[in-house]
Amino acid sequence: MSPSRQRDIKSTARILQVVILLVWLVMFGRLIQLQIIDYEKYAPMSRENFVRQDFVNPARGLILDRNGVNIVENEPIYSITINPVSFKMANVPLLASLLHTTEEDVLQRIREAQQYSWFRTSRLYTEVSFDVFSNIQENIWQLPGIGHQIESKRHYPLPLTASHTLGYLREASREEYLSSDRIRLGDKIGKSGVEMVYEEYLRGELGAEYNRVNAYGQRLGHYNNKEFNVPPVKGLDIITTLDADLQILSEKLMEGKKGGIVAMDPNTGEILSMVSAPQYDLSRLAGRLDSEYWRSINMNEETPLFNRAISSRQPPGSTFKPFMGLIGLHLGLITKDTKIYNSGAYFRGRAYRDLADPGEYDLKEAIGKSSNTYFFWMMDQIASQRYFNQWSKLAKDFGLGRRNYIDLPFETAGIMPDSTYMNTNFGERRWGTGDLMSLGVGQGMVSVSPLQMAVATSVIANGGYRVQPHIVRGIIEKDGTISYTDPNRERLDWIRNDHLELVQEGMRGVVTSGSGRWYSDLGEIAVAGKTGTSQNPHGQNHGWYIAYAPYDDPQIAVAVLVENAGFGSISATPIASLVIELYLKGEIERQHVYDYVLNFRPREDPPEEIETGESDVDEVLPETEGLP
Repeated sequence: MSPSRQRDIKSTARILQVVILLVWLVMFGRLIQLQIIDYEKYAPMSRENFVRQDFVNPARGLILDRNGVNIVENEPIYSITINPVSFKMANVPLLASLLHTTEEDVLQRIREAQQYSWFRTSRLYTEVSFDVFSNIQENIWQLPGIGHQIESKRHYPLPLTASHTLGYLREASREEYLSSDRIRLGDKIGKSGVEMVYEEYLRGELGAEYNRVNAYGQRLGHYNNKEFNVPPVKGLDIITTLDADLQILSEKLMEGKKGGIVAMDPNTGEILSMVSAPQYDLSRLAGRLDSEYWRSINMNEETPLFNRAISSRQPPGSTFKPFMGLIGLHLGLITKDTKIYNSGAYFRGRAYRDLADPGEYDLKEAIGKSSNTYFFWMMDQIASQRYFNQWSKLAKDFGLGRRNYIDLPFETAGIMPDSTYMNTNFGERRWGTGDLMSLGVGQGMVSVSPLQMAVATSVIANGGYRVQPHIVRGIIEKDGTISYTDPNRERLDWIRNDHLELVQEGMRGVVTSGSGRWYSDLGEIAVAGKTGTSQNPHGQNHGWYIAYAPYDDPQIAVAVLVENAGFGSISATPIASLVIELYLKGEIERQHVYDYVLNFRPREDPPEEIETGESDVDEVLPETEGLP
């Protein structure tokens, strides 16, 4: 080999040595950067390659009735999860076929999971069938990044619905899970009822598992023998004030009807049963959303999602008369001896009709026989003597036309007009006494809900205390102790006992000899009540009934509204009387009344016995009058 050739070989070898040295230096420098300089940045990412944190959802707290009976439980379901960083988009067609859905649907859910977090495991589909779950598990080796969780959904073991009271769960919105450190993508949270108001108690606390995974993101087992795992904490159980048997009966009585029932303990404000009819099926909203059913109840003209028990606004009709009596006594407009003559109508610019028998009426008789004239005269005096604003305030003291802060969402205030309200709606100096006359018999602008009427009835029953209505009695803490709720109880100092007795006697007369005697008399259990029929310019009138019992020791107060059902004495009264009967006697003895309610059909005319003069019908208003 020539000397020049040897020199070329040596030069090439040196160049290769330099290149190798430079490559080695670059690699060594990169190693120093990764291992030392950027250790804090890359060490956690390295561990992600073989350790994955999976959240474990807690069991939601149970909901019990007042006697400890479970009315809402949990049952297991399978959820399919995804870890976006490990998932291969080429597997979307396979995953869609195994889930029996479209590729577009899968892609949309994957994108949402990616937006939430590339590295955290998220739910992809909730409540898949066991067959789907099994198929995915059989093909899991082809689906890196796909896993599963065993979770739970709500189960209702009793034949009661209580849909508006218990409420339903729905997946948290993007805004909700981004604004909370306790809510994740795919989590379900309370969207109505007790489930919504007591979400923080029922939800529980997330757990965490640290699992070893392979390059495909598939689980190989617990990391470090579960040393770092955090077990989930079950949500707290809630004791409601509901009586399950009474709730079942109340719902049965309202089948095929529109309206609401509120039965409560007049001494404590505990809600014993609450129904808004029509209801909706909570079980169909418990797991994976039934889109077709959800759409149907949202578009239903009967508005089953609307809680008529606490949110409706209807004129109370003659059920307002006992409260008018207490206000009139307090203002000094009447005494127990005040008598007003009913000629068949009260004249104030026009005739305000009265269907009670002609004759003189004192307060007890005016309530018991439902004479309109007595209360037209009283409202005339209130307007003429400038007591209108004070009248409005006193009426609100009963809980009427205002919120009573029940522990349920979407309660409305109703309307109890004052001069400000009238000026706003009619204009200053554009209304007068004639516009207020109908208020005296619970018509015109005044509007209330069944809840408000139950609260107001409790004031009369319990001796003048306004109690705060509530659904939850207590919360069972982790250590088994019970934290009881502390609702308000306020004495209305302006109500005198002798005034209360007059009104109570009048309401007792409704049951013994008035329009309520046909369906509300329970014999040995003395009941006090008041029927009412409110005018409805858009169709059949609405029936009302309020009552409490026993008369001398009240334990239950009930308000019933049946929309488009006609006279309250034949529509709402038998419903309330059956609720009282079951609660106080433990059984329904009057089977004929029960059958009558189940087969009830609204009538245009009152029954023959009511046509003789014992009518609860209020004056017929001109078509131009009604709710603004």
